Amino acid sequence: MGIGEVIHPGSASRTMDYAEPSRVGYLVAKRLLDITLSAVALVLLAPLFLIIAIAIKLDSPGPVIFVQKRVRGGQDPNDPHPERNVFDFYKFRSMYVDADQSLHRRYVLEYINGNTQKINNGDSHKPLYKMRNDPRVTRVGRLLRRTSLDELPQLYNVLKGDMSLVGPRPALPYEVEQYDAFHRQRLIPQAGLTGLWQVSGRTTLTFEEMVRLDIEYLQKRSFWFDLKILLKTLPAILSADGAW
Repeated sequence: MGIGEVIHPGSASRTMDYAEPSRVGYLVAKRLLDITLSAVALVLLAPLFLIIAIAIKLDSPGPVIFVQKRVRGGQDPNDPHPERNVFDFYKFRSMYVDADQSLHRRYVLEYINGNTQKINNGDSHKPLYKMRNDPRVTRVGRLLRRTSLDELPQLYNVLKGDMSLVGPRPALPYEVEQYDAFHRQRLIPQAGLTGLWQVSGRTTLTFEEMVRLDIEYLQKRSFWFDLKILLKTLPAILSADGAW
């Protein structure tokens, strides 16, 4: 599949074009915005980082920062093994050390395969596709997740250039192993700290809905569209809708 074409689910045909932003102008402006905002935020939020670090250490033994391998964005959709292109992804630790990761693997498989009845922790009117009452999560971790504060160390990922402020959320390698050609299109843009999915319902959306939103971002992305998503992110976080 060439850049500028979108595959529909269940089809290998190239049936839709998306508008490719001016490569140089858009990417330079996007990177400058990433560097400026992430650097300023890291400085201004340093006292909050310290408070969170102390709370984590007092709550349970282990490191303050959790480092995980995530799959990079900005990939060629024809790459048969995108899960091999990874980077170190940072979060405040919200789980007990050596927590069993097989629980999440099983959940992801059900989520990607569309077995939503098995993993819906809400109801038919307000679905919640997120592991709820996860026994691996600490007391402080539950608060950090609820407020999305556990994601703040990714500002360093943005400053480094591993991620952008806006883009599809970076997936785990074992998630990407389950992707088909349609799903792999969400790996074309650079991964982001926030994105269209985050301001459109987050964990209340199915996997297919999430992918469609990421591809919608791929089609519409521009400097002004990125700014629009950034402006919508804070109200989405404050509402805590779909955050667990």
